[in-house]
Amino acid sequence: MTDAADLTARLIRCPSVTPEEGGALVLLGDMLAAAGFELHRVDRNGTPNLFARWGAKGARSFGFNGHTDVVPPGDLGSWTHPPFSGHVEGGLIWGRGATDMKSGVAAFAAAAIDFVTETPPDGAVILAITGDEEGLGRDGTLALLDWMEAEGERMDVCIVGEPSNPELMGEMMKIGRRGSITFRIVAKGVQGHAAYPHRAKNPLHALTRYLAALIAAPLDEGTAHFDPSGLQITSIDCGNPASNVIPERATAVVNIRFNDLHDGDSLTRDLTARAEAVSAETGVGITLTPELSGDAFLTQPGPFVDLVRDVVAAETGIVPVLSTSGGTSDARFVKNHCPVVEFGLVGHFMHQVDERVPVEQVHQLKRIYRRILERYFA
Repeated sequence: MTDAADLTARLIRCPSVTPEEGGALVLLGDMLAAAGFELHRVDRNGTPNLFARWGAKGARSFGFNGHTDVVPPGDLGSWTHPPFSGHVEGGLIWGRGATDMKSGVAAFAAAAIDFVTETPPDGAVILAITGDEEGLGRDGTLALLDWMEAEGERMDVCIVGEPSNPELMGEMMKIGRRGSITFRIVAKGVQGHAAYPHRAKNPLHALTRYLAALIAAPLDEGTAHFDPSGLQITSIDCGNPASNVIPERATAVVNIRFNDLHDGDSLTRDLTARAEAVSAETGVGITLTPELSGDAFLTQPGPFVDLVRDVVAAETGIVPVLSTSGGTSDARFVKNHCPVVEFGLVGHFMHQVDERVPVEQVHQLKRIYRRILERYFA
């Protein structure tokens, strides 16, 4: 039996802060190759990624997706145990990535290795593991999916092993995610003396009018599987050190987390039209630059979702809520390839000093993944 907790500790000892590989993919690759997986390194623009498949290319397949890169540990002196020690004590594994998400990768890798070794399925098991989830994400899972399309590789369904449970194992699985888009806004007016405002055009007045209109009413009331969309102003600035000068330029940043009533294009059209209206009223030019992280998506409840939910309930005694809450994940890329859900550990200590995970949770997650594979190929 492959010990998922021991593998978690060994992966933590690989200092794989994005975009460094740190030896994590080499460690996984060696273990998977020994179990008969065919390996391909899919590195793009210096970003390390690993594709592993057991079974025939083109066969009915089950996929797992996850990442071995981690965020920086911060002040090393604040940690009880060194962040890359993989220290095990008191039933806990300590270190950066213990929760997010070397434990999840270890659990699905261990489950896959034991499953294909002990009960070889009539089909294929695929692991798509990236080293670029905590960074920009442009050369991570996207690179793997691009390579898979070019090579004719296919996952029929996929689990992303990100932490999905708020408090207890089994209480939540993700069947979708809200979209996320950021707008960088520039208002350009005419500089002037604060005592002579008629000779200037104040970009801050126009910008604040525009922003006030954006937050005056909710974008929507939510949908069957999604909460209402939310718009947050995250920055306003004009870089003006003088109190008696009307600035020429002002900027703002707005982030919207949106449900399946919208997409990046529709929100860009809406906010641009509102900006043009304020510009026409004030004479201050307002321009927007959108940065779309990903559109909202939903994996409709059905046989795949039911299978995962039933296994989680059987193992934990809790029927998981089907949720679309939280931020974004690489599932936003996988959803263009195949149906995808997210299920992983409790996410209490993600990105924190003294990140840690209970040993038993890692073993339990491995058991869940193993039972899912058995049910899928039964």
